[in-house]
Amino acid sequence: MIAVTGAAGFIGSCMVRRLNDAGYHDILIVDDFSHPEKQRNLEGKKTWGEVHRQNFVRWLERNHADVEAVLHIGARTDTTEMNTAIFDDLNVEYSKALWVLCSGFDIPFFYASSAATYGLGESGYTDDHALIPSLKPLNPYGQSKQDFDLWVLEKTGSENSAPPAWAGFKFFNVYGPNEYHKGRMASVIFHTARQIKATGGMKLFRSHRPDFKDGEQSRDFIYVKDVVDVLLFFLEKRPPNAIYNLGTGKARTFLDLAESTFRALDLEPNISFIDT
Repeated sequence: MIAVTGAAGFIGSCMVRRLNDAGYHDILIVDDFSHPEKQRNLEGKKTWGEVHRQNFVRWLERNHADVEAVLHIGARTDTTEMNTAIFDDLNVEYSKALWVLCSGFDIPFFYASSAATYGLGESGYTDDHALIPSLKPLNPYGQSKQDFDLWVLEKTGSENSAPPAWAGFKFFNVYGPNEYHKGRMASVIFHTARQIKATGGMKLFRSHRPDFKDGEQSRDFIYVKDVVDVLLFFLEKRPPNAIYNLGTGKARTFLDLAESTFRALDLEPNISFIDT
């Protein structure tokens, strides 16, 4: 079977759907299952069963022979949370425990990192492993992903202790279905569409920088179905083990995003700019 952590969340639930569409039904879903607003993400999914996140490490120790691969997508992703202990526990130590088990039991392991590790992008956005130690994340969430990436490079370098197949994915700005429960942490595209539908207009922040006009701030936005297609490709084809960027490779401006959303809703653009 294939184990998917964070399976009730945004990307995790889309991954389960993609696996179902590819013919996989022997799927173990792992999450805390305590948020009723996320239950709709699991509706219609075909799975083998579920295990609570807190019990998964012990479950994997006992049932490792039944597991073909672990897709570790679950994490604490709130970029406004400042309690580093939460991230150390859920994003770093928990991930280490799964890596160690997958290494010891020869289970392929694919995990979610984040483009939040790049901070302001002072060192660029290449996924060359040599660049990773110089990155400066801006918040505890990004730092937790950076810490685990560095630990992985240590394990796969001098210690040579790794699963038989592995990859980390620095997700950029992912958007799409099943993010309804995320509140303020939902994608910019989600909030843009909701604001336009509710008010008929869109407010964008003015630029802080003289070299960027208002609305020309940019991000790399990637559709969640493209993300899970890539994860399925790695699961089945096993490209080289590495930490990879996972975005479109091309940034789009917030103004372009807003105008495109108006067009998709068959509305004339009504965009204003506000101070941050």
